[in-house]
Amino acid sequence: MIRERLLQVRERITAAAARSGRSADDVTLIAVSKTFPADRVVDAFAAGQRVFGENRVQEALAKIPEVAASLPGDDAPEWHLIGPLQRNKARRAVEIFDVIHSVDRPELARAIDRAAAAGGRRMRVLLQVNVDREPQKAGVAPEDAPALLRCVRECAALEPTGLMAIPRACSDPEEVRPSFARLCELLGELQAAEPGLPGFVDLSMGMSADFEVAIEEGSTQVRVGTAVFGRRDAK
Repeated sequence: MIRERLLQVRERITAAAARSGRSADDVTLIAVSKTFPADRVVDAFAAGQRVFGENRVQEALAKIPEVAASLPGDDAPEWHLIGPLQRNKARRAVEIFDVIHSVDRPELARAIDRAAAAGGRRMRVLLQVNVDREPQKAGVAPEDAPALLRCVRECAALEPTGLMAIPRACSDPEEVRPSFARLCELLGELQAAEPGLPGFVDLSMGMSADFEVAIEEGSTQVRVGTAVFGRRDAK
């Protein structure tokens, strides 16, 4: 079933990319495996999926080694932390994740930098932007993103690769289009203001309900859980 769902999602990605004049190769599918057991990740891996997203460090600490132990050979998934990160968990996050999407304040950036430097790593990070200014959500305000990017650039062990956002939830994906467009615009503004960052190109935006609109507005990374793994059990 996961194989069929992945095929359907990839077909939708291909169509959305074509509508925006891009190739599906320009868009990375991050299969969001939060709350799903390791064997579901292994099934998705067997179906060709290679990039996975987790929301919580604690859950990932148990799941990632279990997945690794179930996979043959040296091929391994790429793991992205897409949920909020506390400074006191920065060291563990650096140990198990390849990319962190949720850098939203200088203090957190510096904590990740210290942890990465201590571990001899260079950590890829995205800046999380609260593009709709929702008080209950994490993320830097759009006008404060330039200062945060300058802070990240000062961190020798961090490699800023782009922006991430979780826009407001809407029943109609078209209602979220302006938010996606604004994040894309902000990326362009930051690229112009901070030259010398050739790898600062990613837009992590779009989830199961709206990833096609996000791709049409420039997304390069979509975070899709339900459409890949099915509905999560109600808690």
